[in-house]
Amino acid sequence: MKVSYNWLKEYITTDLSPEEMSKILTDTGLEVEGISTIEAVKGGLEGVVIGEVLTCEKHPDADRLNVTTINAGAEQLQIVCGALNVAVGQKVVVAMVGCTLHPSPDEDFKIKKSKIRGVESFGMLCAEDELGFGKSHDGILIVDDTVSVGTKAATYFELEDDYEIEIGLTPNRSDAMGHIGVARDLVAYLNVHDNANLSLNIPCVEDFKVENNDLPILIEVEDTEFCPRYMATTIKGVSVAPSPSWLQKRLRSIGLSPINNIVDATNFVMHELGTPLHAFDVAKLKGRIVVKNATEGDTFTTLDDVDRKLSSENMMITNGSDNLCIAGVFGGNDSGIKDKTTAIFLESAYFNPVSVRKTAKFHALNTDSSFRYERGVDPNLTDYALKRAVLLIQELAGGIVSMDVVDTNSKPFDNIIIDFSYERCNRLISDEISVEMINKILTELDINIVSESNGIAKLEIPAYRIDVTREADVVEEVLRIYGFNNVDIPEKLNSSIALFAKPDVEKLQTTISEMLVGMGFVETLNNSLTRAEYAEKLGGEVVIPERNVQMLNPLSQDLSVMRQSLIFNALETVTRNQNRQRPDVKIYEFGKIYHKYDDKFAENRRLIIALTGNREAENWNSANLKSSYYSIKGTALALFERIGLKGLLREKAMKNSLLEDGVQLFILKNKVGEIGWASPKMKKYFGIKQDVFIADLDWDVIIDSLKFVKVEYTELPKTFAVRRDFSLLLDTKVSFSEIEEIAKGCDKKLLREVGLFDVYEGKKLPDGKKSYAVSFKLQDAEKTLKDQQIDAVMENIRKQLESKLGAQLR
Repeated sequence: MKVSYNWLKEYITTDLSPEEMSKILTDTGLEVEGISTIEAVKGGLEGVVIGEVLTCEKHPDADRLNVTTINAGAEQLQIVCGALNVAVGQKVVVAMVGCTLHPSPDEDFKIKKSKIRGVESFGMLCAEDELGFGKSHDGILIVDDTVSVGTKAATYFELEDDYEIEIGLTPNRSDAMGHIGVARDLVAYLNVHDNANLSLNIPCVEDFKVENNDLPILIEVEDTEFCPRYMATTIKGVSVAPSPSWLQKRLRSIGLSPINNIVDATNFVMHELGTPLHAFDVAKLKGRIVVKNATEGDTFTTLDDVDRKLSSENMMITNGSDNLCIAGVFGGNDSGIKDKTTAIFLESAYFNPVSVRKTAKFHALNTDSSFRYERGVDPNLTDYALKRAVLLIQELAGGIVSMDVVDTNSKPFDNIIIDFSYERCNRLISDEISVEMINKILTELDINIVSESNGIAKLEIPAYRIDVTREADVVEEVLRIYGFNNVDIPEKLNSSIALFAKPDVEKLQTTISEMLVGMGFVETLNNSLTRAEYAEKLGGEVVIPERNVQMLNPLSQDLSVMRQSLIFNALETVTRNQNRQRPDVKIYEFGKIYHKYDDKFAENRRLIIALTGNREAENWNSANLKSSYYSIKGTALALFERIGLKGLLREKAMKNSLLEDGVQLFILKNKVGEIGWASPKMKKYFGIKQDVFIADLDWDVIIDSLKFVKVEYTELPKTFAVRRDFSLLLDTKVSFSEIEEIAKGCDKKLLREVGLFDVYEGKKLPDGKKSYAVSFKLQDAEKTLKDQQIDAVMENIRKQLESKLGAQLR
C-alpha cells in the first residue's frame, strides 16, 4: 500500500524526515518496503532562476523576435525572446544554459547556447507550460516585482517534493488502510516514547447539512447479511470538472490518476480514511437503489469496458432492473460520473468481507475498493466518511444536499470487551513494562480501559480493530508500540534437543538438490494450481479429468485445478525460457501432485528433472553436443546411486505414461518413476521446438525404499572382469531395457553389468529391424572365471533373447 509523506503530515504535526517516519512505521508493524521521491515538477526546476528584463529591443532580422538583456543575479545575459508580452522592468523566469526543462513527464528540453537569426542567445525566458506545471503558452510568465533577482524558481513557486512510502500491509491491519490510520500509529509511538503530546488532526464535518429533500432515492437492501449497513444521500447542482492541482498532486503521490472532481473526491476520502465510497449519476437510478444478488449468467460492463459474466453469488447495486455496480468491487460503465452529470447519488456502505473477497476473486479483480472491503472496513465510520466526502465534493464541484441521509442500520456496531492481565502481558513479552506505560499505549490506540481491578483490566476494543479479539492480540498491540527492539535479549537461552525421524527427509532433499545444482541444474518452484485443460487435452490415460481436484473459487481458468503431474509445469518453464532466447534448460523441482478418487483425496511428493538443448554452454573448447535420453538417464541413475538405491533398481519397458518411450523404474514391485521424453503432441501444444528429456520420480516411494538400503563393507574384487559382446538383430519395437531385464534374469551371480554401445538402423537391414551392440560384463569376486562358465552364461542369455524377443546374432 502506498502513502504520501506530505499527505500524512496533514494529520500529524511533526518534522520527522521520511526516513525517520519510515523507521517508526516499521517498528510499529507497518513495514516500509521502500521510499521514492516524487518531484513536484520533474527536474525540480534546477538551473531556473528569477531574472529582470533590463533592455528589450527588436531583433534586426526578425520582426516577431526581441533581443533582451536579463539580469539573472550572478550575471547579465543576452536572450532572444519571441513572446509578445516581454517588456523592460519585468521580473521573469529564466532558464539558464545547461539546465533541462520538462514540459511534460515524457519530454526533456535542454537549454543550449544558440544563435537565432544571427544573434546569440544565452538562455530562455519561460512560459508556464514550458516549466511543466501549467498549460498556458500565451506569453512568458511574469512574476511579482518584489522578488529578488537570482532567486531560484523552485523557491519562488514553493515547489515541495513529496515521498511515496510503500508499506507491506499485512491482511490483519485493516485499520491502517488510510492515511489517518497510518498517522494514528505515528502519534501513538511519538506520544509514548517522546512525550510529544500530539493528536490526530481529523477534518471536521460539522458543516454538513441537508438543504432540502428534492431528490429522494428509495433504497432497499435484500440481503442484510451481505450488506449490514448502507448509507447514502444525493447532491444536485454539481459541476463536473478537472480537480484542483492540490488534489491531483495528492492522488498522483500514491500512484492514482486524477479523473474528475467528483471521482477524485471519493478516492481522496477512501485513501484518507480507508473507507471506500462510490458516486452514481442520479439520472441512471430511476429513483431507486436495490442491493441484491445478480441473476446467474447476466453480463455486466464495468468501468474498464470489460463485459463480465455474473454469478448468482455476486452482490450488485441496481436500480431495480439494471445493474449499476458490482458491490464493493467495481463500478459500471453506464452509471458512472460523466462530464454532463449534474446530480449525484453518494454511497457509503459496509459490505461483508468474505462475500466481497469471493466476488473479486470470481472476476479476477483487485481494486482499491475490494482491497479494503476484503480486509474489513470500520462499520461505524460510514457516516463520517459520507459527510466528509459530501463536504469535499461541495468544495470542489458545488451543489446542495438534496436528500435526507438514509442509513439502513443506524445502530452502532458493538465494540468487543476483553479481559486483560498486566502480569500475563509482561510474561508474554518477556519484559517488565509498567502499568502506567501499558495504559498509555492502550489509550493512544483508542482502546478504552473500562475498569481495572487486581491486575485485570476490562478493555473496550474499537470496531475498526477487527484483528484484536483476544488478550494475546492486545499484548501484541502493546508490544508493537512499546518496541520489539526495546525488549532485552535474555542472557540465557533455553533449547530442546530435537529428535528427527530417519530418514531425515529435509536433509536428503538438500543432498539431492546440491548434487543436481552441482551438475548444472536450476531448482524451480511452480504453482500447484494449473489448467484443467492439460488433463483434457494431454492427459491420456494417466492424467484424467475426473481425478482433478477442482478449486471452488478459482482465480482464473489457468489456475482452476490442482496439478496431477509436474510434467506440465516443467514444460511451461521450458517454453518460457525458450521464448526468451534461453533454449538450453536444465531444471528440477520437488513438489506435490493431487488426485481425487471418488470422495477421497490423495497427494504425492514427486521429483521431476528435465533438460533440453545443449549439454553445456557454448564454449570454444567444447563441442555443442545436444542433450539426449542418456543424459537424463545418467542424471537419474546418479541420483539413485547417491542415496544407495541404484543396486535395487530395475528397469521395465514404458507402459501407460505421459512420456514418449523410455523406461519405467522399479524397486522390488514399487514403481519409483520413469525416464523418457516429451511427445510430439506435447511439444506442439506448448510450442517447444526441440526435444525435452524428463525423469519423473516418485519421491514418496524413494523415501520409503531407503529402508532397504544397507551400507556394507566389501573387499575389492581379487579378479578381473570379463567382457563379452553380442551384435543382435531385433525388431524395432524392442527396447534395451527389455534386453537388460532378460539378461540379468539369466544370471544373478556372475553378470555385473549390461550396456548398449552401438545402435544401427538403416540400409542392409530387413524392414522393421534394427541392430544393437550389447556388452556383458561378468566377474567372480573370489576366483578367475573359466571359459566354460562364461560360455554357459552367454549361451543361456542368447537362448532367452532369441525365445522372448526373437533376437538373432549377427
